[in-house]
Formats: sequence, C-alpha cells, structure tokens
Amino acid sequence: MDRFDRHILTLLQRDASMPLKDLAEAVSLSTTPCWKRVKKLEEDGYIRARVALLDPVRLGLGLSVFVHLKTARHESAWLERFAATVVQFEEVVEFYRMSGEWDYLLRVVVSDIAAYDRFYKKLIESTDGLSDISSNFAMEQMKYTTALPIPY
Repeated sequence: MDRFDRHILTLLQRDASMPLKDLAEAVSLSTTPCWKRVKKLEEDGYIRARVALLDPVRLGLGLSVFVHLKTARHESAWLERFAATVVQFEEVVEFYRMSGEWDYLLRVVVSDIAAYDRFYKKLIESTDGLSDISSNFAMEQMKYTTALPIPY
C-alpha cells in the first residue's frame, strides 16, 4: 500500500459516494489507474463495504446504551450459541468479547428507555449463563466517526 492507496482510503471513508473523477483528481491520478486501485483495495479486503450512514435521531433511535455482560460460562460451544443469538438482535449495532472485568460489551440503539427494557427482556429470555448485566445510557455523543486513522 502506497500513499495513493492511503489517500484513496482516507477520502472514501469521508464520502464513499465521491465520483471517481473527483476522487482521481484529489489523489492526483487519472481515472483508470484510480479505479484499478479502488477495485484492488476492495479485492484485498481493505474496503469491506460502501454504506450510507443514517441519522439515528431522525429515525427515532436517539438512545445509545452500552451494555456490559458477565458470564460464568466460557466454553466455546456456549460462546457460539450466545454470539449467534446476540447478533440476531437488530438493536445491537456493536458486539465485542472483552478482556478485563466484563466479558462482553454491546452497543444497543433504541428509541427510548421503554424500548431498551423490551430489548433487555428479550436478551435475558433468549440467553442463559449471564451472571451480571450493567447498562450505561449515553447522555451526549461527543464524537462519532467510522473513519479509521490511516497512517501516512
């Protein structure tokens, strides 16, 4: 990966709908070599998808909840069943297995506390082995980006 590729990735992270002509101009390439680089970055897995980022507040989904989970179960079969269950919840937009005090971290996006309560009940009814759940409600989003810091 060279400076052209890194610049292309930086620009596409900001706006994946940027026309190829504009992208090529911005990175000082002609359109064909720029297009070939974008295709190669996709083929090599650097670009996983091109998506539209939606405004959760306008969609009535203004509450982000960070849910910490502990479990006494650590067998791989349990983890596979648990993960398969959790990823099915559309409210879960991020899901991590953690080191440290908590075993798992979820970011859940819902409309309000009542919607979170419904999610919480579905979660505990559909999973076994959870020993502790702690929910933290985001009061204000201070920064949000999907852009990764690409070293130059």
